Formats: sequence, C-alpha cells, structure tokens
Amino acid sequence: MKRIFHNAQEAGEYMEDGMTLMVGGFGLVGIPENLIQAVRHKGVKDLTVISNNCGVDDWGLGLLLQDKQISHMIASYVGENKEFERQFLSGELKVTLVPQGSLAEKIRAGGAGIPAFYTPTGVGTPIAEGKEVREFNGKEYVLEEAFHADVSLIRAWKADTSGNLIFRKTARNFNPIMAAAGKYTIVEAEEIVETGALDPDQIHTPGIYVDALVQGDQEKRIERLTTRER
Repeated sequence: MKRIFHNAQEAGEYMEDGMTLMVGGFGLVGIPENLIQAVRHKGVKDLTVISNNCGVDDWGLGLLLQDKQISHMIASYVGENKEFERQFLSGELKVTLVPQGSLAEKIRAGGAGIPAFYTPTGVGTPIAEGKEVREFNGKEYVLEEAFHADVSLIRAWKADTSGNLIFRKTARNFNPIMAAAGKYTIVEAEEIVETGALDPDQIHTPGIYVDALVQGDQEKRIERLTTRER
C-alpha cells in the first residue's frame, strides 16, 4: 500500500523552499487543485515549476503566482494569466518557454531514464541558442535534456491503494509522464479503491511510479466559457 494522506494539507510536509515541482494538467483540465492549495498553504518560496501552463489569475498555479511562490516557470503556454504577464515583464519571474511537444518529451525522457534526445523542433530559432546541434540524414537536430522534479503533483480519476491510476478523458494529458519523472509523486484522486478493484487493462499509470495518495473532489472550473446564442 502507498501512503494515503487524510487531506491535501498533509502533503505539504514534502514541500520545501527551492524545490522543482512538476504539476499535471492542461489549462484547468486535470490539475491537482487541492495539492496546489496545499503548496500555497505551506507558503514555500523560490519554486521552479514545470507545467504546460500557469493556470489563470485566480485558480490553479495562478494562486502560487499571486503569492510570489514561483521564481522560475517552465511551460509551453502562458496566455491566460495577466499576473504572469506582469511578473514576467517586470523581471520578477524567470520564464523558460519550451515547445509543447519538446516539453512532453523532456518529461517523458526524464521518467524513462533517458538523459537527452535530439529533435528538429527549434532548430534555427532562439530555442536552439547555446545547445548542441547535429545533423542526421541531412537534417539538423537540437539536443534537448530531460526534465526531472523533486516532487510531481498529479491528478487522477481513480486510484487503488497500491497507487495504480486511471485518468479520465483529456485529464490524461501531462499527468502520466509527470508521475514517472518525479523523485516523489503525490496523486490527488477523485476516488481511491482497494487494490484489485481496477481493471488491469484500464490502468494508465502503474503504482511503481506513485509514492502517496490523497482523495480530493474538484470544482472543475471552466477556463474560458464559450456558449452559443439562444
């Protein structure tokens, strides 16, 4: 069995100043919102956060930005957060933008024990500055190093007490690969069941990558509501 926290706040004991965190999700879909709140409550500072984006102004990782807890953000998209823009332009926040496919592969490689890989994405652009570029079969590729994290914060739909995970629909985005790339992986799941209750053929992430679990309901906010006229 994995450690099961009574609530997300207990997970805060693993958070320390200066840590590198990976945080699952895409937009506001599949984010571990209760664990993000736990990081905020702990009040740790000088965090490097690896995530596809940085939430919105009043939710998700945007809450950590408001409290000046993030010093370095590594992401592929940051367009929905005005506070992010303000901190970046004022020099308060270091930002590393990574093409989305490269970001996913750098995380996946970290979890797979692959230290680096070559990709054509970014060749001839500022992305490649200071990096090794090699030619294969007449085409140039840039060397990208893998990402790792001290702690990965993951959102799952269902988990069993052995840490096996099932993700629901588009929440199966960055969560599975981030679970593998963290030295310590904490999973927030909507439902935690006994080992053996999940269909083995439906499991997306095996429990070997998971260290701790917590049950947590979600508000499931909509990032940008779009409706048609009646």
